[in-house]
Amino acid sequence: MAAPADLIRKIRRIEITTRRAVQDTLAGEPFVKVFAEERELTALIAVDRSASQDAGLARQAKAEVAAEIAALLVFSALENGDRAGLLLFTDRIERYVPPRRGKKHGLRLITETLAFRPQGRGTDLAAALGHLSRAQRRSAVVFVVSDFLADAYEQPLAVLARRHDVIPVVLTDPVEEKLPDVGGLWPIVDAETGGTVLVDLSDEGTRRAWEARAAERVQKRDRTFRRLSLEAVRVRPGDDYVAPLAALFRARTRRRSA
Repeated sequence: MAAPADLIRKIRRIEITTRRAVQDTLAGEPFVKVFAEERELTALIAVDRSASQDAGLARQAKAEVAAEIAALLVFSALENGDRAGLLLFTDRIERYVPPRRGKKHGLRLITETLAFRPQGRGTDLAAALGHLSRAQRRSAVVFVVSDFLADAYEQPLAVLARRHDVIPVVLTDPVEEKLPDVGGLWPIVDAETGGTVLVDLSDEGTRRAWEARAAERVQKRDRTFRRLSLEAVRVRPGDDYVAPLAALFRARTRRRSA
């Protein structure tokens, strides 16, 4: 069945946008060249599509940003003639497309990402990482695009990182770290469970407790990345995500050639 016209337009827009961003950001130093030097002919992009990816106060949802980042990575791999694969996950493995070459394959990956409607709401990051370890035996660069708001993923991440070059792409919405200072009781919905609680956002103690819990999560996540020597890219909706990815690859290339 043919893709709807609006989906085709969105795919084309993302293709044009990502290619233009790559060219504009790295004029004189093509992103695909840096990208190619960092990989071993295979890129796997794992995208968190749990309900928390659609939550937040930013104008652009994390899920949409994740799709654009996936598109950027896929198009970059394809332009260099390399293989690209895709994993979409929630609290289950929703889609897995093994790595292959070719524009037709790449467009399938982008279509899968943009048209995807998840069955699950929760997040099982550990299961997704474990699936990648089993499914991809040959060494690859694995991009994990997620907010990393999950539990018990540290060990599966360590196992994956022993075989593959893992690059976490951490997507965060500002409200996950700091509540807005507005008056009255506001309903806070847990996107993954559907539960709702009323929170007094004008209460300083409530806001401080929220920020303390958020800081603890961030510190725990960052300690895990440091322990495994993983270099993460951090992006918020609305940010330029091309520049931090490019900066990471340039830094890694300089270290390898030093």
